[in-house]
Amino acid sequence: MARKRSRLQIYLEVLRVIKKGVQKPTNIMYKCNLSWIPLMEILKSLINQGLIDASNHSKRKEYEITEKGLNVLRYFQKAEDLIVVEEI
Repeated sequence: MARKRSRLQIYLEVLRVIKKGVQKPTNIMYKCNLSWIPLMEILKSLINQGLIDASNHSKRKEYEITEKGLNVLRYFQKAEDLIVVEEI
């Protein structure tokens, strides 16, 4: 049975997807397997924390990861590399 993702895991997944160049909210939503309203709340939170930037391109919002966002991803990647999680 698949385990439910934590809020932190979802935030990090959104950051990873944006880092890979997916900038449009609908594409981010599909790549991260989220529904629209939770995605909008997460994007707003990430913007407020300075982890991503939003810009308007021809009436559409697009998102880019900031240097602070890249640092957060690096930090958690180091932690994941140090911890081996065994399935129970």
